[in-house]
Amino acid sequence: MVIGGNARAFAQDLEPRVYAASPVGITFVGLGFGRTTGDVTFDPSIPVTNVHAKLNAPTASISHTFGIFGRQTLLTAALPYVWGNVSGDVGTQSGAIYRSGLSDLRLRYSVNLHGVPAMSLEEFAHYKREYLLAASLTVQAPAGQYEPAKLINLGSNRWSLKPEFGFSYPVKKLDLDAYVAAQFFTDNGSFYPGNTNRAERPLAGIQAHVSYTIRPGLWAAFDSTWYGGGAVSINGGPWKDRLNNTKLGGTFSVPLPARQSLKFAYNAGVTGTIGASTNVWSVGWQKTFLH
Repeated sequence: MVIGGNARAFAQDLEPRVYAASPVGITFVGLGFGRTTGDVTFDPSIPVTNVHAKLNAPTASISHTFGIFGRQTLLTAALPYVWGNVSGDVGTQSGAIYRSGLSDLRLRYSVNLHGVPAMSLEEFAHYKREYLLAASLTVQAPAGQYEPAKLINLGSNRWSLKPEFGFSYPVKKLDLDAYVAAQFFTDNGSFYPGNTNRAERPLAGIQAHVSYTIRPGLWAAFDSTWYGGGAVSINGGPWKDRLNNTKLGGTFSVPLPARQSLKFAYNAGVTGTIGASTNVWSVGWQKTFLH
């Protein structure tokens, strides 16, 4: 038997130094590749159990810094492509499916509220680090592959908004980061098997990172996150399947010639109520263009 698809997935990216200071007027172009294995967070309201997935996700991204009211801001767009295999049980029968296609588009706008004024490249060269207070808004648009008649999809067929506040404090060669966020979702009016409505309550999240700079551009970080909430209601029914998960990981960044860098990361679920047994490996390349 082949499992059709619609998935419940929450992207809780562990990303240290996301609000790091940069001069205005520069552009970052990135290519990344991530591999996720294990019990991906599928919705318990669909009849799939004993899930195991091996998913691959290259992502293209572009970011640009600019100034607004004297503050540094950053606008980022990222679009992933996903392929891989998912196996599991539907009732008493086992099955497996293969998926390949675009996932949802993500747009992110951030502004540093304290500690990073809008600076030119020359001014940035003399910038003295201080604590940072920042805010961002991430919009996830339903651009991914989705078919209501399937249980497992690469897109979510809904919008989400994720406001976040971030704080970073430098201590010599250390950077201490903390982020607090809440993710809000619109309803999916074409949930499996295509004629049902799926609503979801907000999902709260907290991240903490400790990174150490070995030399400029070369650094390592310990990453952690907790996220909870996201209870689900089908066709106005009772709310259930609330998440309460934690993840730990690490990140290592290496500078390359010509304003390039490579970043390696790993994280894994430690505790959780639904879909916590996942492992994520990723590598990312970034090129900086000065204007």
